[in-house]
Amino acid sequence: MSKIVTLTEGASIALHGMIIVARSGGKANVIQISEVTNSSKHHVAKIFQRLVKDNFLESHRGPSGGFSLKKDPSEITLLDIYESIEGKIEMTACPHDKLVCPFDKCIMNNVTYKMTVDFRDHLQKHTLADFI
Repeated sequence: MSKIVTLTEGASIALHGMIIVARSGGKANVIQISEVTNSSKHHVAKIFQRLVKDNFLESHRGPSGGFSLKKDPSEITLLDIYESIEGKIEMTACPHDKLVCPFDKCIMNNVTYKMTVDFRDHLQKHTLADFI
């Protein structure tokens, strides 16, 4: 079966994992996050190091280590997290990036552009605080 819209595993781990950290009220470690997200510990560690690099998280080493938020949950939007992992969302009218359409009118009627705008706006409107 075909899916029109999907999140990459990395984006899903980042979004869900950041909510796990926010809900923890302190620290959450790779093992906890990987168990809840049903993801590889190595993939979680890789994604979370990116979030540390982009100043959303602090990483704590040692047996009681883990990750903690570097900012208040109300200051981190889902868009911030998504774009940290996937890059900036491009707003293009044509899903094929064509400057000139071979038809008089777009056969997609700009639906992909509208979906992208709706997706970006949804992520921008919501912060981690909305999910605590």
